[in-house]
Order: sequence, then structure tokens, then C-alpha cells
Amino acid sequence: MAKHIKVTGRVQGVFFRKATQEKAYELHVTGWVKNCDDDSVEIFAQGEQNNLNKFVEWCKQGPPRARVENIQITDEENEDHVTRFSIVY
Repeated sequence: MAKHIKVTGRVQGVFFRKATQEKAYELHVTGWVKNCDDDSVEIFAQGEQNNLNKFVEWCKQGPPRARVENIQITDEENEDHVTRFSIVY
């Protein structure tokens, strides 16, 4: 199971990417996170359904300094070549 997530609000400059990576490691989720030019954060995440659901719920809040205003979630196909969770620069 995989999700494509786009998070908007105050989500850049608040350690959102690093916190997302740490949460992914904690929940055994693989994928990536990156900042977008429109000041949003884009995430691809895959893992076991229960862990992925917990990850998505965390993304709705983000780290303490973030202010999530909107989150868009779409279902995706797993990408077998993605074996860890990385920050894309």
C-alpha cells in the first residue's frame, strides 16, 4: 500500500522533512519527502496498512512548529525500488 501526500500551510522551515523521515523510520514506512516550489511538502510513502495509516495521521499534524492547513492524499502503487525513507533535495 502506498500514498502520495501533499501538505500545505507552514510546513517549510519548521523541520517538517526531517521529522517526517524520523516518523517514517519509527513506523517502518519507506518513501521520500521533499519541499516544493509552492511552499508545500510532497511525500511518497509505502508500508503496511496500519503503519501507513498512522503515518498519514501524523502528517495531518506534522512536527510541533508546523501548521498544517491542508493535506491531499491519493492512493498509489508500491514502488519496489524504494527501500528506505529519504529526504529529496
